[in-house]
Amino acid sequence: MRNTLVFLLASLLALPAFADSEWKPLYERVDPALQAALEQRLNSNPEWAKLIRQKKMAVGVVDMSANVPRFARVNGNQMMYAASLPKIAILLAAYVSFEDGSLAETADMHADLANMIRVSSNSAATQLIDRIGMKKIQTVLRDPRYGFYDEKRGGGLWVGKRYAASGPRVGDPMHNISHGATATQVCRFFYLLATGRLISPERSAAMLSDLADPRLHHKFVSQIDERAPNARMFRKSGTWKQWHSDAIMVQGQAWRNYILVALVESEQGESIVRRVLPAVEELIVPVEYADGIDEY
Repeated sequence: MRNTLVFLLASLLALPAFADSEWKPLYERVDPALQAALEQRLNSNPEWAKLIRQKKMAVGVVDMSANVPRFARVNGNQMMYAASLPKIAILLAAYVSFEDGSLAETADMHADLANMIRVSSNSAATQLIDRIGMKKIQTVLRDPRYGFYDEKRGGGLWVGKRYAASGPRVGDPMHNISHGATATQVCRFFYLLATGRLISPERSAAMLSDLADPRLHHKFVSQIDERAPNARMFRKSGTWKQWHSDAIMVQGQAWRNYILVALVESEQGESIVRRVLPAVEELIVPVEYADGIDEY
């Protein structure tokens, strides 16, 4: 029954479907060739190389265009302030709470979830934090079933403050960051959704629906708008002062089927994040499409 639901989810969303015997955690999908190419490409830009050395830039990519996903990351376990990107943790905690019955699943709740993700509404995020409970969100993130905050892997996703001026602040245990993320854990979040393994296939599909149709057309989305305007996007970003983050899963009509995450601390962060996407696409485009990379 489970495999049937997973394959149904995959067919509806044009995502990869893996039977339980074939599926592997993202940690086991690191591809040496893609890893070397990603490191070389990012470090070929002196500005990016400096940020990477300073632990102020992190990038993760999951190429899902082939039968076997390929994962690569630079500073993948470096936890950074990520502004609104960790709102995906609130999304997860809400669906966990729907599933365990501790939170009523209503139309208003779903409207708040959609507004929190698609237009990054701080008021919707704060209302959801208050309804779910900060401790519940943090418990979900540290739950071994999800492993999104793992002290053995540098931390990860964390929400320790309402998206408002008032309220308590609880920084993460390792770095004291209020709204944090690592590139690896955000890649895992989208990877688990893509394979129907976050809570359940049905809940994964519902969360993907909330992440679809982004209304803020900057950073990664601006590049996909230009390069593949008909592609499907599932996305959450964040910006505050010099901290810029973006996470996207892209499904194009030809070869595009990947997850990309970037976290940058720089005054030029928005521009840097925007330029990361075409740089990474160069590494995963098949040879037969290389001359027409912007046409698909």
